[in-house]
Amino acid sequence: MFAAADSTALENTRLPAPGTARNESVFSAQDLQADLRFMREEIDRIHPDPGLFTSRETLRKAYEQVDAQLQKPMTRDQAWRVLAKLNPLFADAHMLVAPPKWTNLTRTHLEAGGVLFPYEVQVSADGDIIIRTELDGSTSPLTGVRIEHINGVPAARVAQELLSLMGGETPGLRANLLSRRMWFYYWRVFGAPRQFDLVVTSPDGPKHLRMAGTSKIPPSLDMEGASGFKKTFQFELLPGNAALLTINQFQWPDQQAFNAFTKDAFTRIRDAKVTTLMIDVRENTGGNDDMWKAGVVPYIADKPFRNGSSYVKKVIEGRARGAEKVGDIVHGFGDTWVEPDLSSPLHFSGKTYVLVGRITYSSAVLFSNVVQDFGFAQLVGAGGYARARQTGGVRNITLPNTGLEFTIPFFVLDRPSGIREPALVHPDIVLPDSPFDRMVTVKALLERVRNVSAFASGPH
Repeated sequence: MFAAADSTALENTRLPAPGTARNESVFSAQDLQADLRFMREEIDRIHPDPGLFTSRETLRKAYEQVDAQLQKPMTRDQAWRVLAKLNPLFADAHMLVAPPKWTNLTRTHLEAGGVLFPYEVQVSADGDIIIRTELDGSTSPLTGVRIEHINGVPAARVAQELLSLMGGETPGLRANLLSRRMWFYYWRVFGAPRQFDLVVTSPDGPKHLRMAGTSKIPPSLDMEGASGFKKTFQFELLPGNAALLTINQFQWPDQQAFNAFTKDAFTRIRDAKVTTLMIDVRENTGGNDDMWKAGVVPYIADKPFRNGSSYVKKVIEGRARGAEKVGDIVHGFGDTWVEPDLSSPLHFSGKTYVLVGRITYSSAVLFSNVVQDFGFAQLVGAGGYARARQTGGVRNITLPNTGLEFTIPFFVLDRPSGIREPALVHPDIVLPDSPFDRMVTVKALLERVRNVSAFASGPH
């Protein structure tokens, strides 16, 4: 896994490292190895149990193999492509090496006249690449079409090269995270040519396309201000006394705006006499627990709740409490409970379902754990991607020489029930979750609800 790429075809078609033509800085082998040592020291300083998800011996061998590759001068991107081979082994999307400030990098690239791969795609863990939309999220006539080759390289080989750099606990999660940013990783690994030669599948056999790179703005770079709010948080009433509340992240600079949004949503739920509520967090990669503790769960909770149970943490600078000392590993039990307001006129007592899926992560997993463990809602959709036992308290570290970013969590939290099996988020109701049509799961659930209601009201 850590050996140099063994495909002559891949190496021969790869473009120079992005930025090299612009006289990007080159770092000595000594600087690169120092950054690796710094990473290891920071892991020991911050992480409560570096061998929790991958054995320390496996990591030790991987460090040695990475160190052996850092024996020659490299650019930042070249160094990242070596160090990031550790990301899958960390088996935690909160712990990874990444290019610094990827959104700023992309905006600067586009503003300077650069282009990107022209499509948003869905990547599978097996290496399939299927077109979802145009890069800006608009409908594409090629939606659902499988890409077989990109610039002469088999698409599966491109996908596996990029997947080898991704963080996350499962191959499925890593593939889904790559799918939301494939254009960025392609650019940083293979460059950004003005033209892309694609071979795609068609009913008549392979079809060759020559597509221009695009300067369109990907949706993930256009998520600020009023328009970003509307894309992130949505509410709609559906037929059959149903409603869909979509929350694509639990992070927003103005939490009061989010609280006002959910208050308005639950006001409309009350006024429309909704009996079936779906809360969609399939695209939600996390954020701030306070957002769902204050803005969502109190409306559906019928008993006190907390976001976890037992935990283990490393005491780091600025986070010591009581007799704790920096460097201590502390095992504890969460005792902070939130009381719902059952007398609120906006309290919802109908049937609630939380839709989970491909990139439900971090705080969104904690939210899912809470509603499932306390019985506030049933989880619906696709599971098996993210770990229910989540890390947190992420610290962002800048490597001193290359400037690459490295994130490390300092605590691990068990779900409120304290159970650890199944290890991954597991829906109560498993339904198909199409990456090409988010309404597939919604429609399937509503059909299921109608069938159950019809059976319950029918003759026995």
